[in-house]
Amino acid sequence: MRGSMKDLAAVMETPEFTSRLVEWGDMSVDFESIRAPMDTTELFKGLPDDRCQCPHWGYVFKGKFRVKYADREEVVRAGDAYYLAPGHIPVVEEDTELVEFSPKGLFQQTMEAVGRNMAAAEEERT
Repeated sequence: MRGSMKDLAAVMETPEFTSRLVEWGDMSVDFESIRAPMDTTELFKGLPDDRCQCPHWGYVFKGKFRVKYADREEVVRAGDAYYLAPGHIPVVEEDTELVEFSPKGLFQQTMEAVGRNMAAAEEERT
């Protein structure tokens, strides 16, 4: 299997965020483009500890983001491969492009919660 950011259709697109997602077996592969600044704290409300509980492995092509854990913070920059353990909150500090690999089931559960939180935030704005 192979995939290219150019070949995959956007499954979520806003002025701040684009996700090009494909599922390969039990993994979700997500090419993301994110405009800074973006603090994702509110997106994970309702999940255990109000943090993303899905592990992710990835590579940053461009940009930088900070990852907040309950006991520490890490910075991930262009050129870095990374692992995000469950219990994290990403904060994008520079316009960022990355590819991320996540277990499909946990990723889907997380995205359901993110979708609910995005819908609630949109409802509050209107």
